[in-house]
Amino acid sequence: MKLQQLRYLVEVERRGLSVSAAAEALFTSQPGVSKQIALLEEELGVTIFERSGKRLTAVTAPGSVVLAMAGRMLSEAQNMKRVGADYAAESSGMLSIATTHTQARYTLPPVIQRFVQRHPAIRLHIQQGSPLQVANWILDGSADLGIATEALDRHAELVSLPCFQWAHLVVAPHGHPLLAQPPLTLAALAEFPLITYDATFTGRSHIDRAFERQGLRPDVMLTAIDSDVIKTYVGLGLGVGIIAEMAFDALRDDALAAMPASHLFEGNTTRAAFRRDLWLRGYDYDFLELLAPQLTRRTVEATLKGEGADPGL
Repeated sequence: MKLQQLRYLVEVERRGLSVSAAAEALFTSQPGVSKQIALLEEELGVTIFERSGKRLTAVTAPGSVVLAMAGRMLSEAQNMKRVGADYAAESSGMLSIATTHTQARYTLPPVIQRFVQRHPAIRLHIQQGSPLQVANWILDGSADLGIATEALDRHAELVSLPCFQWAHLVVAPHGHPLLAQPPLTLAALAEFPLITYDATFTGRSHIDRAFERQGLRPDVMLTAIDSDVIKTYVGLGLGVGIIAEMAFDALRDDALAAMPASHLFEGNTTRAAFRRDLWLRGYDYDFLELLAPQLTRRTVEATLKGEGADPGL
């Protein structure tokens, strides 16, 4: 049995039982993947995949057990490399972070700056996507840590830690009629075209629920994943914007007026997450504490041991 054979198994399952897609992802040949899977089945004495001709059609019952074990073995093999790298050369390595645009643009710059000052030899890789993509990148090992407001607390395989809370703001051009209607209400907002986040981004679910609870149907005329895009179209007079509070800077965004909306929409919690079976390196702990001071190494380790399921804010 070889680790490479286990990688083939796991990748084939991940690619919906497509051997060709798995081979492409692993930079090898389709016949090579098929041969190694067949050799492993012969060695184990079980059929892992059901077949129709040359096509894989399903995972067998013993195959499900083998795949689960293969995933754990590959994870532990990766952890062994991380342990070795951490102890052999604590000053070098790679930290891969998956996050959303809002967090990458507004939350992470000072965190990254302090991290680089503390660990100048650590290479950083930041990939941006939707909260669902962030969760999937952590799950499949493409990222070490994930940071997002949505989705990360929905997976039992992930440890999800609250970092900080934030509220939404309503933004409009100076002189907009909405600014002359204090106090701000959902009913007043519903009278104007709205520009806000895509359905799965940046607390959008809280915005939708607030209108639903009052039986209102807002006119969301434009959505985006980028707060700067939202502000640009608000500045053009196309509608009223609803954005994350950290995305507004009174000096930079001087063409717009901002109205607090914490009384209209539920508060939001940004979380950091990583795979439950991941061995955290020293600089992983450092990054988490720089992101959220309450996430000390002691707190995170206690959470992993089940001594504190949620460290709170």
